[in-house]
Amino acid sequence: MRVLVTGASGFIGSAVVAELIGAGHQVLGLARSDASAAALTATGADALRGTIDDLDVLRAAAAECDGVVHLAFNHDFSQHEAAARAELAAVETFGDALAGTDRPLVIASGGPVGTERDVPPAAGSPRVAGVRAALALAERGVRSSVVRLAPLVHDENTCGLVQQLIGATREKGFSGYLGDGANRWPSVHRLDAARLFRLALEQAPAGTVLHGVGEEGVPLRAIAEAIGRHLDVPVKAVADQDAAAHFGFLARILGNDMPASSALTRELLGWQPVHPRLLADLDLGRYFG
Repeated sequence: MRVLVTGASGFIGSAVVAELIGAGHQVLGLARSDASAAALTATGADALRGTIDDLDVLRAAAAECDGVVHLAFNHDFSQHEAAARAELAAVETFGDALAGTDRPLVIASGGPVGTERDVPPAAGSPRVAGVRAALALAERGVRSSVVRLAPLVHDENTCGLVQQLIGATREKGFSGYLGDGANRWPSVHRLDAARLFRLALEQAPAGTVLHGVGEEGVPLRAIAEAIGRHLDVPVKAVADQDAAAHFGFLARILGNDMPASSALTRELLGWQPVHPRLLADLDLGRYFG
């Protein structure tokens, strides 16, 4: 299968490209720069210069490919609504190119909610519109599916949110958590996530919601304690009124308790996470280099 992958040189996208090529697929990766294009071709993929705002480029590429994995998204919170609008336009463009072909379109979405059958509130995130548009394409002859990714996607070297907590710890001199720290955040190893995207591309029925969740919930206090051990600093609760000063923009979401299951995904696709869990990767110490 020849597969168009957006976000192909990113943290998750690069793992998806390697997974697809390793399974015998051909990859056409969208690249925003010469450096990204060179990195893609070095892996054995073909590079397509452009961005997700280049809708004509996306339409033509999708039409000539056997399927699409859409991962590109601007995670700058200050531009979240604009990024969501760009994602919606890209999904609609892919839908126009793939309509009536029964070819697969797999898109990434953040924030798994409970189980795969649970529906996030329409006002919960601007990205909901893109998700709904993708799932609706099942009625237009597109084998569309959505992978809701755990917020803590990690490997042995990094995890975006944890790196930000490490930065706050170094700045403030102690490792903090909110409340009693029992609130849970789902996690998944990026290589397990990459395999799930491949399985979705190959097998997922039209209109399927999948959960990229390896661990249903890692307590925030456990993460804070691991950071404290490695940096040899105290671990303590941060008062609600001090949360913004300590955690920055993360203070708005860090106290959320949001365990999520992937039981239905595992049953449907035979997906089984096999790579290390978050705290095991964190305890290797490479996050602190």
